Amino acid sequence: MSNVNKEVGLKLNKKTMVAITLVLICVLAFIGVLTQIMPRGEYEIATQDGHEVIVDGTYTLLEDYKMPIWKIVLSPILCFASSQATTGITIILMIVLVGGSFLILDKCGVLKYIMATLINKFSNKKYTLMAIVIFVCMLLSSTAGILEESITLVPIAVAVSLALGWDSLVGLGLSLVSIAWGFTAATFNPFNVVTVQKLAGLDVFSGLWLRIIVFIGVYLILFLFLFLYAKRIEKDPTKSPVYESDKALREKYNLSDSEKILEDSSIKKGAKAFLICMLIDVVFIILDFVLSTGGMLSLPAMAILFTTGGLLAGHFAGIKGKNLFFSFVKGAKTIAPAIPLIVFVIAISYVLSEGKIMHTILFELNELMKGLSPSVAILLLFGIIALLEFFIGSGTAKAFLIMPLIAPLSDLVGITRQSVVTTFCLADGFTNLLYPTSGMMIIAIGLIGVSYGKWIKWSWKLFLGEFLFSAVIMLLMVAINYN
Repeated sequence: MSNVNKEVGLKLNKKTMVAITLVLICVLAFIGVLTQIMPRGEYEIATQDGHEVIVDGTYTLLEDYKMPIWKIVLSPILCFASSQATTGITIILMIVLVGGSFLILDKCGVLKYIMATLINKFSNKKYTLMAIVIFVCMLLSSTAGILEESITLVPIAVAVSLALGWDSLVGLGLSLVSIAWGFTAATFNPFNVVTVQKLAGLDVFSGLWLRIIVFIGVYLILFLFLFLYAKRIEKDPTKSPVYESDKALREKYNLSDSEKILEDSSIKKGAKAFLICMLIDVVFIILDFVLSTGGMLSLPAMAILFTTGGLLAGHFAGIKGKNLFFSFVKGAKTIAPAIPLIVFVIAISYVLSEGKIMHTILFELNELMKGLSPSVAILLLFGIIALLEFFIGSGTAKAFLIMPLIAPLSDLVGITRQSVVTTFCLADGFTNLLYPTSGMMIIAIGLIGVSYGKWIKWSWKLFLGEFLFSAVIMLLMVAINYN
């Protein structure tokens, strides 16, 4: 057996990690410069439904304030005392737990068992499997709002994709991209739709008919993109941008011993234990949605149950005691190099907040919308939300920041509030995987050894297709006065 096959668990590409870290350092430096040269200002803040919201018309310049340069330099440390730290720490813990658990799943053969089972059932219907996986992932995101949880799906989807004769980019499309595009096509996602509808003063289920049409359209675009790409690399695998980096992964996940694995009762028992844990997590996702707890149930449940499932799978498949523990620790160490990336993402948010320029940016963008025609204004609104995604990854945080400004302004320029909600969803989901400030995206491409540039080169047609579709929907909403 080759040395490649002996390596198990996740492995971050060091070159990719270093390159993206340098990009984030440059972004942090750029934001730091902006805090020194841009006017600093603030809106008054009020509390609404337990969240802070901006009070329109209260923007004032802060003439005597400028963020100290030492705070910018030390932001990767100081950011852990900020409000943005909680989400970042949660993601860090999740990826560490996933790293440890995945090594066990790989080492004990459970991952290969799952892959072999899927291939046995769908070897002649793999595009049916593609269609089902995309639909399920988009539906979970569109309704229940799962996003960060998709990190756990990436390595499994990539392994299955390789085993089916595709590449790791298709695996990324089947997992992270499908989940993110579900946010674009949100139907009653608690983070995008429910929050934004409430802030706009609308009933939660109002306007659902058009959001269902958007879901269908986005689904068809994503499926068509992945279908055509997968067909092309099936004919000529060398056309894959990740052909070279996938060679090691293909050898590692070789299923030449699939019959032996499927007949192993201990591995089968381990696989069942892991899948049961994943099914239990679906219950928490549903509870999260029903109780509107904003990810407070599903996110920790995913981390705990993925870890529990991995440990149980390893135990039943024959990895016990200290060997199980040390395998978990080894797997966690392999994913640890991703932690600095998340830290820099949090630091960027911290500098924006402490630098007092975020409200200035909002004020200027808000001023731009005044006096425009509805068609131009709604496209500009899309651009504003898409731009803010670079600085603020959380859809809920963006909603509470801009909706108190945008909702009243939309009335003045002739855009219905229902149209504002759908535009917000389109722009927020559309950009979840676009910028290097997306922690999930940089970890996912690091796992498959793809640089940020190569990621954009592969996905730009998909982004373009979604933008054009979004533009058509937005202009349609203006034309029909969507309510």
